[in-house]
Amino acid sequence: MESQERIEKVLHFLDAHGLEYKMVQHPPLFTIEEGLAFWNSLQELQGCTHCKNLFLRNHSGKRHYLVTMECHKSLNFVQLQQIIREGKLTFASEERMERCLGLLPGSVSPLGLIHDIDLQDANPRELFENGHRVKFFIDKDLRDALMMTFHPCDNRACVALSHDTFLRFLQLWGGEVEWFDMQKEE
Repeated sequence: MESQERIEKVLHFLDAHGLEYKMVQHPPLFTIEEGLAFWNSLQELQGCTHCKNLFLRNHSGKRHYLVTMECHKSLNFVQLQQIIREGKLTFASEERMERCLGLLPGSVSPLGLIHDIDLQDANPRELFENGHRVKFFIDKDLRDALMMTFHPCDNRACVALSHDTFLRFLQLWGGEVEWFDMQKEE
């Protein structure tokens, strides 16, 4: 799938379900640092909480996890493994990102969950009991975010959603969501 196709598929899903958003196109941004330098200069994104997203798999490769947290937070991988309760976790491969979330490295986003809805061709061994390939973990500190930004499955654009709109998006997806608390290291 091409870059513009990825973006259009996400926007079509949002539009089809009446989910309001703001979108800003920009040069490819591969890191949080690059993103912040760009986003902070945009009036349209003032007041938004920018998110860091990770796509992980368990040691056997049968389970996939999407993790979202505020972009300035540090990730304690050992603590995250305890939160997910899956033992050793590793970053998912590019092939898994494409297959499970319809995205490429540098573009990990909860908006990719639109590719985890109709799974008739999915390997049954990869599915959770609810019929989805991905379980979503989101940092509890994002409950206070009024607006959140995510890539629309491509790192050449940014979509801002209100907190309530994002929760409606997750309901439409229908998979398991777990709010977690990433403790700060002392």
